[in-house]
Amino acid sequence: MEGSEELESSLLTQPWASVCFGESTFLAKACFRDTGYILLISDLSSVWYESADVEVVGQRSKELNKRLTVHVSSFLHRLRKLMCSLLAGQPDTATSFSCHHIAGGLSLHVKSELSGLPFYWDFHCCPAPVEMVSRHLVRPLIRMSLALQYQVQGLTSLLLQKDAEIEDYRESGATLSRDRLRTEPFRQDMFQQNFMAESLPQICDAGEGQAFASALQQLYTAVTQQEVKQARKRQRSENTEDPAPAAETAGHPHPPPPSQEDETASSSEGTMPASSPAQKPRLPVAKAKPKKAKGLFS
Repeated sequence: MEGSEELESSLLTQPWASVCFGESTFLAKACFRDTGYILLISDLSSVWYESADVEVVGQRSKELNKRLTVHVSSFLHRLRKLMCSLLAGQPDTATSFSCHHIAGGLSLHVKSELSGLPFYWDFHCCPAPVEMVSRHLVRPLIRMSLALQYQVQGLTSLLLQKDAEIEDYRESGATLSRDRLRTEPFRQDMFQQNFMAESLPQICDAGEGQAFASALQQLYTAVTQQEVKQARKRQRSENTEDPAPAAETAGHPHPPPPSQEDETASSSEGTMPASSPAQKPRLPVAKAKPKKAKGLFS
C-alpha cells in the first residue's frame, strides 16, 4: 500500500496550476491514487493541504452521499477526474466548486453527479507545515530561478556570437535582401534596463494567478523530477553504506572463537612443566636376542 510519504513524493512532480473559485484565484496541485489523495492549495498568502486515505474517503462519502452506495474506488476515480479537469483549465460544466475559510483552514466544496445521482465532496484543508511549503514551493522556485538565469546567460552568449557572425558578413560585403530585417547589435545592459522599466511592471500587473504558465509548469516538473532522482540516489547510497561491514564479514569470515575445552587444553599445554613425562625423550629399546630352543636330547 502506498503510504502518505510516497503519495507526497508523487505530488511533488505535479505542477502548480491556477484555479478560480468565484472571484478568488488560487494555485493548486493534487495527486490521486487508489489508496487516497493529497491536495495542496495556496492563495500565495497561506498554504493549505489535505491528505486522505481510503478509510477517510469512505467515511466522508457515506456522510455526504447517503443515496450513493458505490465503492470507495469509484469516489476516488470521480474526484480525480473532476480535479484533473479543473487543474487543466477545463472544468466539468456540470460541476461547481466553491471555497470558504474556516477556523484554521480552508474548505473546498464540490458539487457534481455520479451514476446519475448528486455527488458532493468537501476537502477539509488545514495549514501546510513549513517543510511541505518549502519542498513544494520555495525550493523549486529557487531552482527554477537559477535555471532561468543560466538560460538567459546562454541566450545572451548566443546573441553576441550571432552579432559577431553578422558583422563578419557585412565586412565581407554581404547585404540584406530585405532592409526590414536589419537589427542593431545586442547590448546586454540596455536590454536589462528596458526589461526592468517596461516588461517587469507588466508582468507584475498580470496578477498572481499567472504565476505558473505552461512553460513554467514544464520547468517546475523538470526541476522537481531532478530533486526526486537526487533523493533516490542519496537513499540508495545510504542503503549501500549501511550493510558494508556485514558484507565484509561475509566475504572474509573470521575463524570461529575457540571453545572452552580448546582454551583449557591449550592453556594446559602451554603451562606444562619441563619434567613432565610428556616432555621426556624416549630411550631406544634393545631387541632381545632369540634364544635357541633346547630339545630333549640336546
